[in-house]
Amino acid sequence: MPLVVMAGLQGTGKSTLAREMLKFLEGIVLDKDVIRAALFPPSYLEYSTRQDDFCFSLMLEVAEYLLQQHPGVLVILDGRTFSKTYQLEQASELAEKLSVPVKIIECVCSEEAAKKRLEHDNSKGTHLATNRNFALYLSVKEKFQPIAEPKLVVDTNNKLEECVQLCLSYLGIENNSATSNSGIPKQVFQSKED
Repeated sequence: MPLVVMAGLQGTGKSTLAREMLKFLEGIVLDKDVIRAALFPPSYLEYSTRQDDFCFSLMLEVAEYLLQQHPGVLVILDGRTFSKTYQLEQASELAEKLSVPVKIIECVCSEEAAKKRLEHDNSKGTHLATNRNFALYLSVKEKFQPIAEPKLVVDTNNKLEECVQLCLSYLGIENNSATSNSGIPKQVFQSKED
């Protein structure tokens, strides 16, 4: 199974799509925001590049462990925009080290849809990253380094079911059942608020 990278700006539906895909395949979503919240008490949350990179390095270690100990498990990396080339390079290096393919799914949507989603999450307090807002979206968008690697671009303005089917096809997975037959549990590492 490939190592899946969910890329795209804040509010483009990466986490929603990743969780929905797990209804049809065996896999695990590793979410940087969940890892950060588990490691750092609220007063120590910085949302700095250094803290993001540290949490992502731990995500990659967990991904490596899972892929080595459970060959065939699908690992989805989520919670990072992958807006910088070096971030994707780190994931690609891990995939190469483990001789597994890396599959990049870049989520996009209209700016209006992203703004609406971000405002909804902020008003409800449903996202762990409290710095996640439309101003951050615009800031990251301005500096986003285009993804040159082969990828699937998914417009999440479309129906969720269509987006999931597109992703499953890209991953080479038949949409036939959400049941596990290999004994590998399907899990999402997420907060209850998600």
